[in-house]
Amino acid sequence: MSGETRVVVSRASLRAAYDALRPGTRRAVVTTMGSLHEGHATLVRDARALVGPDGHVTVTIFVNPTQFGPNEDLSRYPRSLENDVEICAHEGADLVFAPAPEVIYRDSGPEVVTVDPGPLGTVLEGAVRPGHFRGVLTVVHKLLGLTGAHHAMFGEKDYQQLVLVRRMVRDLDVDCEIVGVPTVRAKDGLALSSRNAYLSPAERHLALVVPQSIEVGRTIARTGGGAVDVVRAVRQFLDDHDVVTDYAVVTDPELGPAPEGGEARLLVAVRVGDVRLIDNDRLDLGAPA
Repeated sequence: MSGETRVVVSRASLRAAYDALRPGTRRAVVTTMGSLHEGHATLVRDARALVGPDGHVTVTIFVNPTQFGPNEDLSRYPRSLENDVEICAHEGADLVFAPAPEVIYRDSGPEVVTVDPGPLGTVLEGAVRPGHFRGVLTVVHKLLGLTGAHHAMFGEKDYQQLVLVRRMVRDLDVDCEIVGVPTVRAKDGLALSSRNAYLSPAERHLALVVPQSIEVGRTIARTGGGAVDVVRAVRQFLDDHDVVTDYAVVTDPELGPAPEGGEARLLVAVRVGDVRLIDNDRLDLGAPA
């Protein structure tokens, strides 16, 4: 590691930075939309630990327009490049790639070739945000290609995204290991997210029902409950509070139908005021402690 974090904004400067590396240097990438917080910092730290002091860590900072719907928050999505670069430097990143949209999409407009996420991209977040995962997978595929990374770090908070990126890498034969990193939470349990900045103090307090609902589900599972029992309890808990539930479901680890027992995943999405919050966690169904 050079000890200095460089910022590049073009394809040519990115390529030149990689050309200067020793042959065989292990590369890791953390793809972000900026507005970095401790969750992102954890991804960068884990990337550095994975490739070691002789490896190379790139953080991409790109607010991807193709994953936002027409009524979503692209224009007001928080941007803080200077602070983001400081965080990257503190956590040991070698390079920050912060391109403009025309660098990534080459002014292709609607003719750009995209990655179809398949049926899994139309459920859960995909049902609430049509086209979202087509935009996510397309830009991730581009960034993996541009960085030539051997490893890419993704947080488990966006669990459906993690599953879909892993499927894309497998199905399209992308030579990159996708590394899932456990969700990072505030001291009160709320999963860290750049969109938490939109919450008023009162909404921030109300948002705690999200991690609390996850704990409700874990408790039901720990006492021998099945998927139906978990979902019923979680939905009832959320209905008892002033939030709108987009979904609360239990699936298998690959987001298929819930198993009768064993490892499963609880996923929750709610609206607190104008802010959508998502969370998830592993469950072990039907096995009393």
